[in-house]
Amino acid sequence: METVRTIDLTRYMGRWYEIARLEQWYERGLVGVTATYTLRPDGTVSVLNEGCEGSLSGRRKMAAGRAYVVDPAEPGHLRVAFFLWFYADYWILELDTVNYGYALVGGGRKRDALWVLSRTPTLPQETVRC
Repeated sequence: METVRTIDLTRYMGRWYEIARLEQWYERGLVGVTATYTLRPDGTVSVLNEGCEGSLSGRRKMAAGRAYVVDPAEPGHLRVAFFLWFYADYWILELDTVNYGYALVGGGRKRDALWVLSRTPTLPQETVRC
């Protein structure tokens, strides 16, 4: 997959809200999902995914992981792990490079994972449709 060619990883850090997704088994039934990225001193990224079961008042589930840029020449291609040392692709396919306000992220060897992320809990429909 072709990823974004330039990214300021420091600007990408922080909380992102999941606007839409292709359902994954580990997210089934979760709402209000967020991903928070924190740059570590060694250049890797701490990842914290959170969501609520069934409704925003449901039980909160969290998954902590880590990620790294695979090749500095392809800064939009990261590998992320939540379970031991089993890494998966994290491809930043599209990014609002002006405001870092939204991103389209994909992954999976079968290209079966896709998320629309935003810095705010909602995005205008015209942005999501593009």
